[in-house]
Amino acid sequence: MTVNRRGLAVSALAMAALGAAPALAASADEEAVAKKVEAFRLAQIAANPEALGALCADELSYSHSSGKVEDKATFIANATDGKSKFLSIEYKDPTIKVVGPAAIVRFHWIAEQEMAADGKKVPTNLHILMNWQKQGDDWKLLSRAATKL
Repeated sequence: MTVNRRGLAVSALAMAALGAAPALAASADEEAVAKKVEAFRLAQIAANPEALGALCADELSYSHSSGKVEDKATFIANATDGKSKFLSIEYKDPTIKVVGPAAIVRFHWIAEQEMAADGKKVPTNLHILMNWQKQGDDWKLLSRAATKL
């Protein structure tokens, strides 16, 4: 069998296309989790307690980059108390991996908040790990951990 450059190039392109196809095809659960993640981001920006409550599991463990850990009620109260507001939140380079009734979500968080007391703007740059759990037909945020960059 004779191998030439054109044959290698065509084979490489075919293999790349076949290898990329599974990565591009998200499962229904991955798509559902992606929608929940985006809804959570928007609820954080809006400081909407009802939306945050609907997205979080009752057993939520929400860890901040400072090491502070909150349960669902404390997280929602603190996220919506008006002491600060998010000017922007971006979830960059998200990955979602569904494993049975769990989904592992990772992304780079870039945000800016404004403090109500003095108008000071505070940027944050974090890596985030979220664990979502399928409860019935719905996905709920079960835990979240943040690491400073």
